[in-house]
Amino acid sequence: MTEHISPIRIAQIGHGYWGPNLARNFYQLADAELAYVVDASAEARATAARLYGCQTAATLDAVLADETVQGIALATPARTHHELASQALTSGKHVFIEKPLAMTVAEGEALVALAAEMGRVLMVGHVFEYNPAVHYIKRAMVDGELGEIYYLYSRRVNLGRVQSDINALWSIAPHDISIAIHLLGQQPEAVSCQGAACLNGQVEDVIFLTLYFPGNVLCHIHVSWLDPSKTRELTVVGSRKMIVYDDVATEGKVRIYDKGAYRKGDPIYGEFQYKLHSGDIWIPRIDMQEPLRLECAHFVECIRTGQRPLTDGENGLRVVRVLEAGQTSLANGGMKVALS
Repeated sequence: MTEHISPIRIAQIGHGYWGPNLARNFYQLADAELAYVVDASAEARATAARLYGCQTAATLDAVLADETVQGIALATPARTHHELASQALTSGKHVFIEKPLAMTVAEGEALVALAAEMGRVLMVGHVFEYNPAVHYIKRAMVDGELGEIYYLYSRRVNLGRVQSDINALWSIAPHDISIAIHLLGQQPEAVSCQGAACLNGQVEDVIFLTLYFPGNVLCHIHVSWLDPSKTRELTVVGSRKMIVYDDVATEGKVRIYDKGAYRKGDPIYGEFQYKLHSGDIWIPRIDMQEPLRLECAHFVECIRTGQRPLTDGENGLRVVRVLEAGQTSLANGGMKVALS
């Protein structure tokens, strides 16, 4: 006889820009139940009730008082994350927070400490760490297929969704920062950041961020919502091979270039000799699944089993440390800022 497993009841806070994507995935999970959608907008609440048949509320109070709700997913503006997550954790709920974890390192540290004190799961929505294409690149790097890693660079740009409350660094760059830290398996030692507030003169619409990793490995990140084309591309350059990941490609999202350059032998008359090679380009077969579905399922599994999430609070805090240092650099003309 098959044992019946009760679904994990999830309440989602926020059903605006990104919220519908999260709600759809929680609703479709077999071992979860989307019990509530909370949003200040009556229209958003009506849409959620129609799509998911869930309860709705204008404020968080009813959810916090409902002891049957085990997990809360926050899809609200970044500046609300600390306050709402603190309320949820204090009420004994497990919490999923869309990126970024918080708007300051101090806020992030407080949330990590509170989750530990309450014995609750704290997970951050760094969705690309659940992406099969990123997993493939990570395995190739760990296995040494690319050789020595020289540098990485990424572009995540588009025309649209202009924001006025936070800049492109805090809105868009968390994706690429989390990918870089995940791929390299370490925290950068320093960052530098430059940008421009082209539209309203208040928040930067375009950001150029450089991360300085141990071993003289550089990562350059360009993000903007003010660009003529939609591009989401990452390049990893190694001594033996190079990889390009194009997230918007319909086919062949990952391309491997059998190209590289490395130093050989001893210097001759003060000059090193270099070996260049250029071979084939191939596209590996990757079983692509919706990363957001995998992420939501992982949150539910962590609530059920008590395991530590792949993108836990500490993971989110590492990204916030980079963001805060990047903001300091941005405010000081792009100066290099060391991470403690």
